Amino acid sequence: MLIAFNKPMNVLSQFTDEGKWPGLKHHIDLPGVYAAGRLDRDSEGLLLLTDNGQLQAQITSPKRKVPKTYLVMVEGTPSGDALDQLARGVTLKDGKTRPAKVREIPAPDLWPRDPPVRMRKTVPDAWLELTITEGRNRQVRRMCAAVGLPCLRLVRWRIGDWSLEGIAPGKWIEL
Repeated sequence: MLIAFNKPMNVLSQFTDEGKWPGLKHHIDLPGVYAAGRLDRDSEGLLLLTDNGQLQAQITSPKRKVPKTYLVMVEGTPSGDALDQLARGVTLKDGKTRPAKVREIPAPDLWPRDPPVRMRKTVPDAWLELTITEGRNRQVRRMCAAVGLPCLRLVRWRIGDWSLEGIAPGKWIEL
């Protein structure tokens, strides 16, 4: 079994709750499924869950380089240099990232976020579509910050061939 879940903001990528943050059990009542990867509490979007350990390992193995595509709202206006740096790979404290596919995009038609993104009237924002093939801790946020584009909203849209298309926040479908 493989499930695609649209993880809302402030939901943990585990079935147990932690303090004031709810876990997956508030949205998914299926025994024996586990997340194939993670999304940070403050990130939204596609989370795959499966009861198949071999499939889970294939999705999450760094050796397989499964592409993950994110829609990223950043603070500031992306320069060509910043986009080039992301495309070449960014040096972070834990080493250089693999090259990413990146492009500036128009604001996507997404659901409202709860809580809303804090907007500043004097600072512009922009949207990027960013695809990476590794999954370090908070990698997309750290990459964007390293090129001077702090992340305001992060939505994972695609993992490999699986997409979030048509799945409302807090809902899941069986693939």
